[in-house]
Amino acid sequence: MGLPEEGPGSVATWGRRVLALLIDWLIAGLVTSVIMGRPMWAGGGDYSLMHSTVFFAMTAILVGLVGGTIGHRACGLRVASLKGKQVGPLAAVLRSFLIVLLIPAVIFDRDRRGLHDLAAKTVVVLR
Repeated sequence: MGLPEEGPGSVATWGRRVLALLIDWLIAGLVTSVIMGRPMWAGGGDYSLMHSTVFFAMTAILVGLVGGTIGHRACGLRVASLKGKQVGPLAAVLRSFLIVLLIPAVIFDRDRRGLHDLAAKTVVVLR
């Protein structure tokens, strides 16, 4: 892909990516708890749907506007377009939708790009 082997701009490691995902999932859970007026651990079908919706919206908006989520920022990552530009809103929505579906995110290539990144033509790199 023409990216550096290590350092800024190199493909992010799995550890950082998973930690960023967990941070974002926790933040979405906290926001959902506020919206629904009940704690995260209460769960339930309606809570799970709202949690996924909040996670999707948060991820799509932040990746589309600033190139990464709060979790990405905390872990020193960013989502980059393969074209060298900022990720556009449509690519961010597609990528976020596929992450919420989960299966595309766990099927990946040798460059550590999941189906969600392949479809959106993006890559997660170190900042």
